[in-house]
Amino acid sequence: MKKSRTLILTVPLMIILFGFLLYEYVYVRIQEDVASIKEGEEIKTKTLEKYVALIAEKPELEKQLDALKEEKKAEETKLVEGQTLSLAAASLQEMVKDTITRSGATITSERVQKPEDLDAFKVIGVSIDTVVPDTRSLSDILYAIETRTPYLTIKDLDIRIRNYRDPREQVVKIEVNALTSSR
Repeated sequence: MKKSRTLILTVPLMIILFGFLLYEYVYVRIQEDVASIKEGEEIKTKTLEKYVALIAEKPELEKQLDALKEEKKAEETKLVEGQTLSLAAASLQEMVKDTITRSGATITSERVQKPEDLDAFKVIGVSIDTVVPDTRSLSDILYAIETRTPYLTIKDLDIRIRNYRDPREQVVKIEVNALTSSR
């Protein structure tokens, strides 16, 4: 009887202890694993939502990029083009020579000046000595240089009358600058 009584007390106590061990080492760990899996899913869901939002912004970003490219292209038309600084300076020199000779003036000398740094750009310049037949031609030359694209600016202008008795012809020294992208 005594054995059966201890057995009756020990078996339920063992079942309770076994249940407690099952709860502590199995059920609680499974709950922790489930909680960490849910937390991982939430993090992945938030990350996925961010990616979806970024992907949804892609067409708008592409439009902005295209607009910036067009704006850059429009701004580059205002610069003198050339693969190197020497070629850009030669291009500037040809533009100025063409403008001067179209108005009937004759060129006596021309020089390319040393380029200067200006942040992301280079300032290139040419100096041209010319004989202009009259003030109207000079006015046309100055107007054509200042209003053309790419933008040209007159840095220095020295005008002298060639013959004081017949003051129509003028000797003009003109320095013209322009911007080019630094390469």
